[in-house]
Amino acid sequence: MDKSSYLKKISAWDADAARHVLSRSLYGYSRTDIEFALSKSLDDFIDNYLLKDLPEPTPPTYNGAEWVTLANNSTNSPNYSNYRYSLIWWWEDLMLQQGYSLREKMVWFYANHFVTEYNTVQVPQYYYLSNKLFRQFAFGNLIELTKKVTIDPAMLKYLNGDVSTRTAPNENYGRELMELFTLGIGNYSEEDIKQAAKALTGWRINSTTLSAYFTSSRWDSGTKTIFGKAGNWNADDVVDIIFSEKAVAASEYLCRKLYKEFAYYEPNVDYVKQLAEVMRANNFNLKPVLSTMLKSQYFHSVDIRGAKIKSPIEFLVSLIRFFNLTYDNDLLNQIRTKSRELEQEILNPPDVRGWEGQRKWMNTTVYPTRNKFTDSLVTGIKINNKTYKIDVLTFSRSFPSAIPPSENAVQFIEEVTQVLIQFPLSQARKDFLLASLLDGTAVQNWSTYATGASTRLEKFFKALMRLPEFQLS
Repeated sequence: MDKSSYLKKISAWDADAARHVLSRSLYGYSRTDIEFALSKSLDDFIDNYLLKDLPEPTPPTYNGAEWVTLANNSTNSPNYSNYRYSLIWWWEDLMLQQGYSLREKMVWFYANHFVTEYNTVQVPQYYYLSNKLFRQFAFGNLIELTKKVTIDPAMLKYLNGDVSTRTAPNENYGRELMELFTLGIGNYSEEDIKQAAKALTGWRINSTTLSAYFTSSRWDSGTKTIFGKAGNWNADDVVDIIFSEKAVAASEYLCRKLYKEFAYYEPNVDYVKQLAEVMRANNFNLKPVLSTMLKSQYFHSVDIRGAKIKSPIEFLVSLIRFFNLTYDNDLLNQIRTKSRELEQEILNPPDVRGWEGQRKWMNTTVYPTRNKFTDSLVTGIKINNKTYKIDVLTFSRSFPSAIPPSENAVQFIEEVTQVLIQFPLSQARKDFLLASLLDGTAVQNWSTYATGASTRLEKFFKALMRLPEFQLS
């Protein structure tokens, strides 16, 4: 593809394009979702659905009681494990109930960009506030979001900003702000970090109101020089200077992160540079950038479609949405524990760099664990005397080729894989799936209403979800 075409809008808004956009924007989708997307124009669906600003969701509760405003103290801390679980379940539920919105994917993107670790912070109220902040700025201004993150209680606690004073400035946040959150290695000096650390002093956390507050006596009010600009800078000034003096580096770094999250793990340098120009032209407002990316020819190229390995969270949540499983907190908790087994524990990234993703999600331990879980969803997971199970008959009969008198096993495989797989399967793969589906039955006799149909369909869906292709989005 010619570089001049990278950001041009795709000419065909068809089933393949819609499936690709849904796969990268949502935690799972259905055949009906593809049809809905195609009932709208490309511009309408992306700009007025995926990128629509939404109201703030109701906060999480535990046993019916709200906890997100409770003071961080010894009276409330014995319940923190329960509050943390309820926060995770609430977040998972929002992923499952996301509708046609990119917001939840953006919240996850921010959580893996402005990284904090629960094992260090250990205050669920702070994590709710971070999640709320990310949701408010889902498609918003990255400069303003970075200012808010700088004094976010979870971040202040995680990178020691709450103990950074004029007499003992802590460099942790200043370093990660430049290295990981805005610029990337090579675009700042050690002296820039030291000077920024001084400007970032003075912030503390009120454990009763769960908010940050500024103490001027703890702030270094002297002259600081950052990227050649001298002044008695404060925290907001540091962020403004980064985005003004290093606008090109910041925009390209942030667009690389977006590319890695939504397109592919190895960025196309030329595409990133072009997307970064859009970001700068819109003063770091994300909505135009995301709109351009999701409609662009390069984003829809064969190199990108079906090339991204689903993260554990994407994999697990999408299963519930794909098959329209009924769920409650017990199944949400199963997702929580299973994601940890799959090496992506919600709220606990491995370090300040976050999860690297892609090939990290596939190894000799993780892949069999994924397969075991999909097998168990087909046969039924028992939790607290309840069974959670894919209704293979109902799901299968939602496809035209499974309804008499038009039943056709070969066409059924085509229809199912056109929804659940991101690209056409090889004939060898289709033959393998057909053998699993028929399980000894003559192809002309296949029917979802025949004796033993449920058993054959279970074997088929186990085989399908074990395919390497099923792990891709």
